[in-house]
Amino acid sequence: MKVVVGLGNPGSEYEWTPHNLGFLAIDTLAERAGIRVTRPEAKSLTGRGELAGHEVVLAKPQTMMNLSGVAVRMLLERYECGPADLILVLDELDLPWGTLRIRDKGRSSTHNGFRSILGAIGTDEFARIRIGVQPLQARGDMKDYLLSPMGRQERQLAQDVIVEAADAVESVMTEGVSKAMSRFNRRVTPDEENSR
Repeated sequence: MKVVVGLGNPGSEYEWTPHNLGFLAIDTLAERAGIRVTRPEAKSLTGRGELAGHEVVLAKPQTMMNLSGVAVRMLLERYECGPADLILVLDELDLPWGTLRIRDKGRSSTHNGFRSILGAIGTDEFARIRIGVQPLQARGDMKDYLLSPMGRQERQLAQDVIVEAADAVESVMTEGVSKAMSRFNRRVTPDEENSR
């Protein structure tokens, strides 16, 4: 079984904010697989079913972002899974909008939810799909930016990258992390960056 966790903040006011792209990716996967992510357990909303030929639990932690690790640890214990069975989807300020980065280990991230998970499960060896949300224009307070509704241009980019993130989750499940990395990790060229 795979436990696929998307990070976000509970509450409708946060739905289309940069910090909630993990939740939106879970919603996309749930729609594809016909899974309802509505069951409250392990401080999360969960749904169980089949995705890409694998038994899967889709989860959206309902703690605030900084406490995501508590929910993830409880989910892994509840389903008797280890970190190797976890696929995490989260936003990443250090990456340009519309880019994905897949990794199977590593600690480099400024994301507080990610740090909470590292502390709670005691290892960095699990698959993660980071979705770039670096501001398109210079911003002041990054916390305010992450928790504010996206502008029209950002939302259009988000709709595309959410689908790509869901594809990446399925690729990790069916092909493994290395092949998924080769397929989805790409550098943004200067021309692409200037066109944003």
